[in-house]
Amino acid sequence: MTQHNILKTAESVLKIEADSVSALINRLDDNFEKMVHCLIEIKGKVILTGIGKSGIIARKISSTLASTGTPSFFMHPAEASHGDLGVISKNDAVIVLSNSGNTKEIVSILPAIKLIGAKIIGFSGNKRSRLFELSDYFFDVSVAQEACPYNIAPTASTTAQLAIGDALAVALLKERNFLEEDFAKLHPGGSIGKKFIKVAELMHKGEEIPLVRDTVLLKDAILEMNSKRLGLTGVIDENNFLCGIIVDGDLRRALLSPTDIINEPVKSIMTKNPKTILKNALAVNALQKMEESKITSLFVVESDDDKTPAGVIHIHDIIKAGII
Repeated sequence: MTQHNILKTAESVLKIEADSVSALINRLDDNFEKMVHCLIEIKGKVILTGIGKSGIIARKISSTLASTGTPSFFMHPAEASHGDLGVISKNDAVIVLSNSGNTKEIVSILPAIKLIGAKIIGFSGNKRSRLFELSDYFFDVSVAQEACPYNIAPTASTTAQLAIGDALAVALLKERNFLEEDFAKLHPGGSIGKKFIKVAELMHKGEEIPLVRDTVLLKDAILEMNSKRLGLTGVIDENNFLCGIIVDGDLRRALLSPTDIINEPVKSIMTKNPKTILKNALAVNALQKMEESKITSLFVVESDDDKTPAGVIHIHDIIKAGII
């Protein structure tokens, strides 16, 4: 196969699958809304099941639901018929994926699920199937054709299943008012978890914060900087509000002065109104602010109105946490 033919084949596959997903949009109606409300109102779990390629898609949908605020897990239909149906209660909902809707392993467990009293939501491409007959809610995921040249291998059909599963998960996320903070609680590890680390978790606080009063001499500020080893010190006024900052660069410039600057008050060389970050801000936002201002540290404050230093965060703290 020539390169041209390879690219044409790939283009054809993507177009078929894109068209299959686009076709789902016109099928969204109040039935989909009822499905979402059903899943919000149940007191139990959302269980996904399917076999073969549909089973793989079911696992992914279940994982997406669980990570976005809807308790969920996957149940293998073959295992279900040998005792795993015991995990289902009348308070649960079971989402069943089957392109034909008549797969033996699926059909065999549907009556038992009905008997238990759990809600059944069917995703299938066949409205004349047993799954359609026994579903409390049904979504048509039929496709005009598979991307496979023989119209056999599940390709466009599984893409359609996955897309409607994502649509369902995101709709539930929004209806539950699932926020970034909630997402962070469920993703403590990996790059996703690091994205949601807050400044308060990384900042230096208490005795680690380099601070001097605006009335002290520069030589005292140098001693504070040397003892805290962050390359800076904050300057506070009589109300303990942050009014300035001195960094290593300020010292170098000051020492080039012909005057006896070492015995001058720090307010004469400090940078006034330094950049700050809120305590509850994300560390990635602190990093962005540092990059925009071309600085390596930020003092942390409780709020925009309360400029009392709560801590200080250095770019090295962010790097050490693995955020970059």
